[in-house]
Amino acid sequence: MKSLLESGVHFGHQVKRWDPRMKKFIFAERNGIHIIDLQKTIQAIKDAYDAVRKVTSAGKTVLFVGTKKQAQQAVQKEAERCGMFYVNNRWLGGMLTNFYTIKKSLLRLKKLEKMEVDGTFENLTKKEIAGLAKERSKLQKNLGGIKEMKDLPGVLFIIDTRKEDIAVAEAKRMGIPIVAVVDTNCNPDGIDYPIPGNDDAIRAITLFTQIIANAVVEADNEVGLRIIESLDTDEEDMEGLMTDASMKEEDREIDIASYTGEEQGTRAETEETSDDEDDDLPVDIDKAYGEDA
Repeated sequence: MKSLLESGVHFGHQVKRWDPRMKKFIFAERNGIHIIDLQKTIQAIKDAYDAVRKVTSAGKTVLFVGTKKQAQQAVQKEAERCGMFYVNNRWLGGMLTNFYTIKKSLLRLKKLEKMEVDGTFENLTKKEIAGLAKERSKLQKNLGGIKEMKDLPGVLFIIDTRKEDIAVAEAKRMGIPIVAVVDTNCNPDGIDYPIPGNDDAIRAITLFTQIIANAVVEADNEVGLRIIESLDTDEEDMEGLMTDASMKEEDREIDIASYTGEEQGTRAETEETSDDEDDDLPVDIDKAYGEDA
């Protein structure tokens, strides 16, 4: 609660600019400005935190979206910190609904970067290099945050649903859950996990983005712990196998004295007994092979 107050999360827009559908999240009005109910904000943050952690634990990705100037730096920084993807310059139409075409642009961006490194530019004219560099810069600016994204994200985190209305519409169409910060002038309907709060103050945006990034980091840590536990279990099993093997090796060790004494004696007695029995057998050779043999 203290962090929310210090970040100015509770300040909404002017009363005349409000969206009536946000009424359930508004606590009061002060000096012509709506005050957001922080109790509901805290509960919404918890729900969003659990949802993001669950999605990340399932192996899916989170796409951070915030193209307004106040959000660009925080979105990029926190997305890179937790190893997820982001869009902080411009939302290109079809980034979700036409992801196949976006993939081609991503491949083009990677190809241009490779050309710059492997010396291909050295064989081109200055004009050609300038054109390719301009193309690469444009692609990097718009798609650099999703360059390594191979599939659609598992959840979208959006700052300001009014500005990112195209991203909201595409996520709804593709059935992707949405976690979004909604101010008093936004429409919370259709948002899976709306977080009522100030979406204009840099400190408030940074706080919300950090919370979602922390959810991703915690989920990754949980997955890492599970992997470590499974590795420990495998090591214990291997120790058991090694013990069994060592016991078998011990079983293979032969006491030469006992072997040459008792076992040899027993075997010799057996052979003598079998020879004596063969001598005592009443076998008639003529009958066995016939008279004409």
